[in-house]
Amino acid sequence: MVRAYKQEHVYKHPWERVTSASWRKFTDPENKRILSHVLEVDTLNWKLDRESGKLYTTRAVTVHAPGPWFIRKIIGQDICHCVESTVVDARTQSMQLTSRNISLQKFIEVEEKIRYHPHPDNPSEWTLCQQETSIRIKPLSALASMAEKIEQRCVEKFLQNSAKGREVMERICKYLEAESRGIAL
Repeated sequence: MVRAYKQEHVYKHPWERVTSASWRKFTDPENKRILSHVLEVDTLNWKLDRESGKLYTTRAVTVHAPGPWFIRKIIGQDICHCVESTVVDARTQSMQLTSRNISLQKFIEVEEKIRYHPHPDNPSEWTLCQQETSIRIKPLSALASMAEKIEQRCVEKFLQNSAKGREVMERICKYLEAESRGIAL
């Protein structure tokens, strides 16, 4: 079985500010308190395609393993390693992030896709964030008998973490807005 959900959020900030905030999301020490599930983020590579103007990046993200504590005991691991691939197209004002777990794959598969683009109702001032997440417990894993409940608990945790991420993004956007006006916060 696969648990999937979609969320949308409107940032009342222009696309450039929101995408700048996205890059700073994990670097600010204050955010580490709010995003405590994220342990480490490292850029593995990046490439700017001069012809298309697109930026391609790959980052390694280490997080606390998803799900309740007893699941981490069963699988014997407290952390999960993920890979985040990002494509930024400044010409079309699109930023797309895709994250997948690369550890714990014999137990669980998680894929998250986030897309930032100008909001159709107010493209110069607002940004639409569209997020899709799917969580699947492997049917032959040690977790199979509890799959439905575990997937639901994982979805609940991901929804909580998404709300925290939006909180951080809003705070960074406000900081960037004040910075652009020459106001110190």
